[in-house]
Amino acid sequence: MKLKQIKEILEAEVLCGEEKLDAEVSSAFASDFMSDILAFSAGQEVLLTGMLNAQVMRTAEMVDMSCIIFVRGKVPGEDMLALAKESGMVVMCTKKLMYTSCGILYSNGVR
Repeated sequence: MKLKQIKEILEAEVLCGEEKLDAEVSSAFASDFMSDILAFSAGQEVLLTGMLNAQVMRTAEMVDMSCIIFVRGKVPGEDMLALAKESGMVVMCTKKLMYTSCGILYSNGVR
């Protein structure tokens, strides 16, 4: 699925990386715990989280995520977006809950 399709089905707003919305992704991981992301997200491409701190960006970069989607209406600050831009990551936010977002992605083929 292309990131632009994810944007549409999650009714998300793109905060940075709009030029990369044609990228294909097939997997996602959802967590608010950075330790879980480090331990269990190997091979995933999209991170869904509600955590708003710089560690999210650094952790996502360490595990090679191409996109971070902030759920529950959370919006990262400019400092976090600057880190994402440096890493070449797409950042979106959605008002949907994490559980709902995961269900929507799963029902549309993202594993």
